[in-house]
Amino acid sequence: MTAAGVPDRKTLGRVAEVPPDSVQPWAIVLAGGTRVRLRPLTRMLSGDERPLQYVRLVGPRSLLRQTLDRLAAAIPAERTIAVVTQAHARYIAEEFGIARTPRQIVQPMDRGTAAAILLAAQWISWRDPEGVLVVFPSDHLILGELAFMAHVLNLAAFVDRHPERLLLLGARALEPEMNYGWIEPGESLGRMNGTLISGVTRFWEQPTEVQARARLAQGCLWNTGIMAARVSTLVEIGRQMLPELSERLDRIEPAVDSEYEPWAIYEAYDTLQRINFSRDVLERRPSALAVSHMPAGVTWLDLGTPDRVVEELTAAGLTPPWLTFLKRVWKRRAPVPSWLSA
Repeated sequence: MTAAGVPDRKTLGRVAEVPPDSVQPWAIVLAGGTRVRLRPLTRMLSGDERPLQYVRLVGPRSLLRQTLDRLAAAIPAERTIAVVTQAHARYIAEEFGIARTPRQIVQPMDRGTAAAILLAAQWISWRDPEGVLVVFPSDHLILGELAFMAHVLNLAAFVDRHPERLLLLGARALEPEMNYGWIEPGESLGRMNGTLISGVTRFWEQPTEVQARARLAQGCLWNTGIMAARVSTLVEIGRQMLPELSERLDRIEPAVDSEYEPWAIYEAYDTLQRINFSRDVLERRPSALAVSHMPAGVTWLDLGTPDRVVEELTAAGLTPPWLTFLKRVWKRRAPVPSWLSA
């Protein structure tokens, strides 16, 4: 364990008990985005403009490296696809120059989560069209990692048996947060190795304050961005909901694994508008969704703003040295920045 209480690489072994009916999923790690609202904090911590996933926020490893190490407890590196962006080349070289690394798909530019997810899903489909995949953001902090990965295998096993569904992982909502997606669970669809799975009545992406308060009172869940699906199902839903994007990505296939692949990806992305997967797919197709609650013993932290970073690290009992130091320094000064006032 690190001094901040986050498991280090040595602590993470293989998941002790793999469900007997589990499948070996693919992992898609979304590592190409940039959280602009966090730049004041990430600039202070790293001295440059690197995105949050490349920052060593808690402990000696970046959030991306923590994500990859976490996945390694259940999913081999050769079945892990990291979707990165060319603009982050300097940080990519630092991060992937060590240890066993996953396959990288390099986007020429960031065109939103829909392009990143469907590009990786298409890439997998050309190799394993009936496989199962799980999508993971790379800039979240998760405590209780082995229990989390055991749960991920349950999610993969469910969508293997119920290929018509995209299975979301929801977290208990604590406040009327307007920057998250919200999930209204519906009827029970059954259990997978003790894990309750429900249908989804409705999905809201970044609701208004009034809507968020109503969803909180209703007992809706926050969308963690973690999702399991059959490869073929995700690709087909992409074709139905985003036909132009899917058609562009189809053109990449003849160049895959050749020297022309980067050029083909550039051609697909050139002039493409940013598309948000949650807004343009999940919100529009709740009937295709299912949801599972985050399991007991697992803490999920989404670090969307400097304020939230301080609040959630403090609430989780994590005190990295930079946070302790800054709180001590700013107690002696005024005014205190809002993101250091927690």
